[in-house]
Order: sequence, then structure tokens, then C-alpha cells
Amino acid sequence: MSTIESRLASLRPSRETAVWWAVVLNTELLVLLAYLVVETPIITRPLFYLVPFVWINVALWGVFRVSPRATSTRQRLAALAIAGGYFLVLGYFGGLYGPSAGPATGLRVAFDSIPPGWGPAVIYGGTVVQFALLPFKLVGYATLAYLVYATVIDAASSVVGGVLGLFSCVSCTLPVIAGVVSGFVGSTSAVAAAAYNQSYLLSTVVFVVTVILLVWRPTMSDVRGLREAF
Repeated sequence: MSTIESRLASLRPSRETAVWWAVVLNTELLVLLAYLVVETPIITRPLFYLVPFVWINVALWGVFRVSPRATSTRQRLAALAIAGGYFLVLGYFGGLYGPSAGPATGLRVAFDSIPPGWGPAVIYGGTVVQFALLPFKLVGYATLAYLVYATVIDAASSVVGGVLGLFSCVSCTLPVIAGVVSGFVGSTSAVAAAAYNQSYLLSTVVFVVTVILLVWRPTMSDVRGLREAF
């Protein structure tokens, strides 16, 4: 029977993975430094420049840690429907899209003066709907949907289960709750509104916790182990 220590140990990267991560992190650092040299922005909020990389790196970690098991076409389609619906809910409450809140501004792609990860952003303001597709949020929400897909498939025929009942559903709702609290929906200049809203820190913490929970998928015995450990 696996202990909480062995479950947590399985999350540690191998040596090969560590080398791969070193390459990724060095590349991201070079991209960020290049942006700072070219744009020479006045840095008042350092975390603002790091947040997209946290989302992207945690998303990559989550995707490579989880592989949905083989299952029937019916179960895959059902899981896809749930994951797709979940992505749409996250996108709405996370500010990727929503009803128009101002005059139509048309479609544009923002490159200049937007840090890597926040841009290039695809922005549209119409008379009915608006959207602001920020790269790091697209990657993050797509990853959460993928992890929910894998969780639903595993829970469909396994008692791995109480997971979906206790933690997965709770953790799945965390980003939605954070989106509601953050109030991202409803900004025509969505990039600027999202970028300078302090709530992006809350969203980042919630995102990281959610990915960890959906990858780890703690059981009731794990919860008891944590409680005893502390």
C-alpha cells in the first residue's frame, strides 16, 4: 500500500527531466532578458514579469506527469465533453472571453510593450462579445482541462476515486472561484486590466495548487497522513 511519502516522491523529476527543465528555464530567462533590454520598461512589479512563466512551467510539468489511461471511445467522449465544458467555464470566469462591456474596438494582436507570456495577445472587442487571449492563460486553462479529462477517465472505472468526489471537484472549482473573486470579466482593454490587477497573484497561487492536486490526486489516506504529519 503506497504511503504519502512514496506518492509525493513520485512527483520528483528524474535527472534527465532536470536537465530538460534547465534548458527550458534558461531559454525563458534569455527571452525575458531580451525583452527587458529592447523595451527597457520601468519595473515596479517584478512578479508581474514572472507570473506567465510560472503558469507555463507548471502547466508543462502537469501535462508531462499525467497520461490518460486507455479506455473506451464512449468514456473518452464523455471525458472530453466534461473537460471542454470546464475549459469554457474557466475561460469565462478567467477573463478570456465574455459579453461586451463597451464600444466595439475590433480585432488586434498586441505585441509591443507586453512582456513575454502576457503577449502576443489576441484582443477583440465587439458589440456582443469580447475576448483577450493571453498566451499563459490559454496554456494554463488548456492544461487544467486536460488534467480534468485524465482524472475523469481514471475515476470512471476505478476507485482512485474518492478523488473525484473529494479533491478533484473541489480543486477544479478553485480557479473558477478565483476568477469570480478576481473579477477579470468585463474589460475592453483586457490586457491592461488583467496585467495591473493584483488578483493575478491569487489566480497564480490557485492555478499551481490546482495542478498539483490534479496530478497528485490525493486519497483519504493521504489526507489522514498529512494530518498526522502536522
